[in-house]
Amino acid sequence: MAAPRLKEMYLNKVLPGLMEKFQYKSIMQVPRITKISINKGIGAAVADKKLVDVGVEELCTITGQRAVATKSKNAISNFKLRENMPIGARVTLRGDRMYEFLDRLTAVALPRVRDFKGVNEKGFDGRGNYTLGVKEQIIFPEISIEKIAKITGMDITFVTTAKTDEESYELLRMLGMPFSNITH
Repeated sequence: MAAPRLKEMYLNKVLPGLMEKFQYKSIMQVPRITKISINKGIGAAVADKKLVDVGVEELCTITGQRAVATKSKNAISNFKLRENMPIGARVTLRGDRMYEFLDRLTAVALPRVRDFKGVNEKGFDGRGNYTLGVKEQIIFPEISIEKIAKITGMDITFVTTAKTDEESYELLRMLGMPFSNITH
């Protein structure tokens, strides 16, 4: 099996570009994406347990990897929430699957968002990681609109080895992340 397109692009274009821009002395200093975590909170699962299974199934379809249900850590009586109740789904992608997902996200899914003007560049956490919120799961072509009972969103976090937000921004921009306006 051939390496994913974005992995090839990282090795051939992004790596040398970042080496030149930030004046790294070693190739090991160049930032890279270590994993992509996708998290889906399903608040309505308190009333209907089947929604968590649907959420897990949707994440499996989107990523091609088995997702797991997340459970509540503590009880909150106002929300009718008990401890260890399933209330969401998550999946962590690494390696080739991570690059393939990032490719599909930037090339296919994000352009399908209504009135898309680019992703917000305020999602950096100060340590080189970037989180992006998606409002609808139907932007992914793998999800069929007919089978959807409820439109839900998800958080996608890109964990990088970058030390600063500027390095992380440049890495993601060079990998094709469509940021809304270039102010960096």
